[in-house]
Amino acid sequence: MKRSERFCSGLFQWDLTMSKNIEIKAHFDDLEEGRRKAQAIGARFFGKDHQVDTYFNVERGRLKLRASSLSGNFLIPYFRPDKYTAREADYLLLPVKDSASARDLLSRMFGIWLVVEKEREIYLWENVRIHLDRVKGLGNFLEFEAVVDDEHSIETCQEQVQWFLKHFEIDRSNLIGESYSDLLQKQAEK
Repeated sequence: MKRSERFCSGLFQWDLTMSKNIEIKAHFDDLEEGRRKAQAIGARFFGKDHQVDTYFNVERGRLKLRASSLSGNFLIPYFRPDKYTAREADYLLLPVKDSASARDLLSRMFGIWLVVEKEREIYLWENVRIHLDRVKGLGNFLEFEAVVDDEHSIETCQEQVQWFLKHFEIDRSNLIGESYSDLLQKQAEK
């Protein structure tokens, strides 16, 4: 086995199963109210997570390396439109054993675009992930991700997300069409 093969096989554990979810996010200042609303519908608290997402310069889609205090490290390539309504996102979760070496390799290959750091509280309700996020440099947000699977069609997930928007009383003016990375980039350009 060549040295480079050993190096790469030690970094990544590839499972190329593409997943899909329907997602939407919004500014949401009162995270305590978000907790109450999640608990009121019986959502299960999954945990608090410190996440550092390193985004790399790629021509198509997005590529980020996530260091998560709760779930470990993942390379996450994903594709989704930037729009202010519930949108489809196609993504892969690729476990990474050594995030520092992976970050070094990917930064040398693509260059780092920017880094997003956040504290995330995660609640689970059926196939829906509820994220209460405190994003460094941006503020507080709420995100819903309805996972499309054999039991939940795209249409069902769209309906779920709309229901969650109503339950959490999200004003349409607070919806966010961009990713946190886009918002940080806009802020840096001001």
